[in-house]
Amino acid sequence: MKKSLHPVYALAAVLATVVAAGCSATASARGDELVLADGYELGGYNPIAGYGPAGEAKMYDGLVRVTGGNGIPGFGPALATQVPTPNADATVWTATLRDGVRFSDGSSFGAEDVVATYRAILDPMSASEAKSSFEMIDEVVAVNDSTVQFRLAYPYTPFLTKLLIGVVPSEAVATPGLAAESTLNTDPIGTGPYRLVHLSPDRAVFEANEDYWDGAPEVKKLTLIYVPDDNTRAQRMASGEIDGTNLPPLLANTFDGKHGLTVTAHPSADWRGVSLPTGNPVAGDKSIRMALNLAANRQSMIDHILGGRGRPAATPIPEVYGATYNPEARFPYAPNQAEQILDDARWTAGADGIRSRDGQRAQFTIMYNSMDTVRRDLAQAFASDALAVGVEVDLEALSWDRIDPRINSDATLLGGGDEPYDPDTQAYDTLDSRFIAPGVGSIYDNASDYSNPAVDAALDSGRRNLAPQARDRDYQDMQAAYVADPGYVFLVFLDHTYVARDSGWAMSGPVLEPHSHGVTWGPWWSLQSWTRRS
Repeated sequence: MKKSLHPVYALAAVLATVVAAGCSATASARGDELVLADGYELGGYNPIAGYGPAGEAKMYDGLVRVTGGNGIPGFGPALATQVPTPNADATVWTATLRDGVRFSDGSSFGAEDVVATYRAILDPMSASEAKSSFEMIDEVVAVNDSTVQFRLAYPYTPFLTKLLIGVVPSEAVATPGLAAESTLNTDPIGTGPYRLVHLSPDRAVFEANEDYWDGAPEVKKLTLIYVPDDNTRAQRMASGEIDGTNLPPLLANTFDGKHGLTVTAHPSADWRGVSLPTGNPVAGDKSIRMALNLAANRQSMIDHILGGRGRPAATPIPEVYGATYNPEARFPYAPNQAEQILDDARWTAGADGIRSRDGQRAQFTIMYNSMDTVRRDLAQAFASDALAVGVEVDLEALSWDRIDPRINSDATLLGGGDEPYDPDTQAYDTLDSRFIAPGVGSIYDNASDYSNPAVDAALDSGRRNLAPQARDRDYQDMQAAYVADPGYVFLVFLDHTYVARDSGWAMSGPVLEPHSHGVTWGPWWSLQSWTRRS
């Protein structure tokens, strides 16, 4: 019987033929324009609803911006003239605003716009999923036309991370209402380097803001095409129809070495892992949780699913965080130890190899998004590892609207790391027990309903601690307490992989990327700063 090729390798053969045939519409032929294909839906461009929390929005500016570089990036001024500084206990942060800046609708930027933006995020009428991320803000005050003060309810050391989100004109949020229904989602008004000039379900066109306060971008036009299918994006990349795209690692690797194309892998704090809801009689059992962490062959997943482009995850804190990272807080691949833990907890293997205890079969369901091939492959690999120690995992491929109502009862293959520029924003929403209470945060915050007093205490101390070394110890302690009593199975940190056509542009280097990526990030994260190579 003839064996069929893995879909990725079958497609690779097709792509090789297409690339060899030549590319008819190269980047150089498009001059100062770029066409990129994105696997993520277009629209939803409203900061009040939580768009662009890591400062990635091309149509908006925050008060600060990330500066790139290795590890956790620093912050530079954007709409603030300099990086805002706090008072002695980090409860008051003062920002001096840039003069002469205008929004894309021609209106002038000032203190009232900053105040209105943050008040709208916090307004219950907005029903913003981002609200809990800004709950440390007690009030935002315009001291004068060019100075704003953020007065916090408690000391919050990483507050600069909350100043990355885009500022909107006060007129756009003058009438309270649902952020999800605002016209800003489809008609954004910002001070950023690009303006949206066309939006349809499958295409968004941006043009350079020639009056941009930091200088007009040299890339004058950016077209994003929504192409949800990975293989279709790869084929359009190979044909020369587009200048770049995001692809899963194994598929991106098929372009390696192809003439005129570059494959890049950018580091991220974007994790993938399995939530284990506390209320689930199997997934919520402490011995099952520990055993599954030891049974998961993370390195095999990295090698065979991510093509080597990733790192093992035991907690939400990646090694790239330097002194904050605890290298002892890890789970070895130890299936024999996992089996012993289950034996000791009286989970006994039956005739079919599946364990049970007191009539409860060791079986539970993991849901994953049906459009995400990496989550699918990770879920399948994890289910295989679990089965090897006598735990049966059923997999369900669903849309997010079908996953959401069940997220607190069934396990989910999740991703995280939306705001990766501080350990607080990386870990707090995932692990802190305050999100167990109904109505607190997003449904994805602490999806396991995990509660560990030692973890809570370290997280709370870390966000308030003003001494860098003491903060590092807080987060190291948090990781140690977590691995002693895990509530998820964190699997991997992804390297985000992209394919780009060689274009003659001088680009900036990579930056640590958040969970939300696509072509907003990758080589194009600082598109406004690109210059033509001479």
